[in-house]
Amino acid sequence: MNTYISGLLWVIAAAVSAGLIGYAVRRFGLDEGRPGNNDAAGQVFVIVSGMHAVVLAFVMVTLFDAVGVAREGAYREAQSLVAVSWAAEALPGDTAERVRTLSQSYANTVIDEEWPGMRRDNDISGNGWNQLERIRGAVLDAPASGEWQEGRKAEALDRLRTVHQQRQDRLNMAFNRDVSTVVWFVLVLGSVLVVLLPNLFGGTRLMPHVMIVSTLAGTLALLVFAIYHLQNPFAGDSRIDPEAFRWALERLGADR
Repeated sequence: MNTYISGLLWVIAAAVSAGLIGYAVRRFGLDEGRPGNNDAAGQVFVIVSGMHAVVLAFVMVTLFDAVGVAREGAYREAQSLVAVSWAAEALPGDTAERVRTLSQSYANTVIDEEWPGMRRDNDISGNGWNQLERIRGAVLDAPASGEWQEGRKAEALDRLRTVHQQRQDRLNMAFNRDVSTVVWFVLVLGSVLVVLLPNLFGGTRLMPHVMIVSTLAGTLALLVFAIYHLQNPFAGDSRIDPEAFRWALERLGADR
């Protein structure tokens, strides 16, 4: 289902449910004493809604930052992969060609196999790790004479370590990023409490009251919906595409 349609359904369902509860409370509940509860209920509402707003903001900011970190990490991984190939060009024999070919294969593996798997939460094969290990073996086996070649060899190995690290961070973020059950419990129950508390207030007419609680419920549902879809930075409308590795293939001279 389209993200915008599903988000709209979340908002409508929450708004209608809260509106029906607010209507039932005002239409069939006892009004006696409710206006006198405004001071006490107002203080409780401020505390509960303020704490819930802090939790929502913290989770939202954390997930937004995670998307940015994942995007930067993908480009750092791709840039380091290109740097490995460029550093290997100074090494003798067919090392440069082997490293370039293996680097192209690795980038294609990430684009064609790993990225779709990260979007669908499928298991990732070990092809990528094997290709990086073969690149490492090619660089280690290359003879180096003189300070220049030794420096280029060390540079290639150092950049390859960066590729390993960024790859591991990318996979961790793709498969170990879900918001915990405890946080979801706090988000959902807190939203319900924030929506129900205005029903203790008195003084407003029926329809304005229904509109207030419906708007509040719809807004909270929209924020929870955003959190739900921001859990995986590689899926949904906010997903990160493998543009970094397509860029790497262009730098490595591969047609894509």
